[in-house]
Amino acid sequence: MQIVDLGSEDDTRALGARLAKHLKPADVIALHGDLAAGKTTLVRGLIQALLGPGEEVPSPTYTLVQMYDAADFPVWHFDLYRLENPDGVFELGWDETQAGVALIEWPDRAGHYLPARRLDVFLEISGEGRRARLEPAGKGWQERLDECIA
Repeated sequence: MQIVDLGSEDDTRALGARLAKHLKPADVIALHGDLAAGKTTLVRGLIQALLGPGEEVPSPTYTLVQMYDAADFPVWHFDLYRLENPDGVFELGWDETQAGVALIEWPDRAGHYLPARRLDVFLEISGEGRRARLEPAGKGWQERLDECIA
């Protein structure tokens, strides 16, 4: 587990960019936190690190999923806030993400479909900024996380 204090939106995007450097196909990042905790901001930094700073990264609150073609793998950005039933993830292309990276906001809405091997990122408001708690689940994440946060 790692804890990172994020004093600004720039710090949150920078954490996303640092995570982007360590991603591999089949990775899952589950983003937990209340509304306005910084989940989409972190994803924006991550995707822009992969595709360039000019890449538009809207919140998929209404579309539920956005897909991006990064150089080495596709990236799916899920926002499951409006998902009414965990089975609905399959209508979003959930089963197509193994060759790429899945970034999941509101991962609890996926129920038992949420992969056991993932990086859980818990974001919370802390004073004027945010705090991120990164918890690896399954093999392979702790080593990369140590490199990323070092």
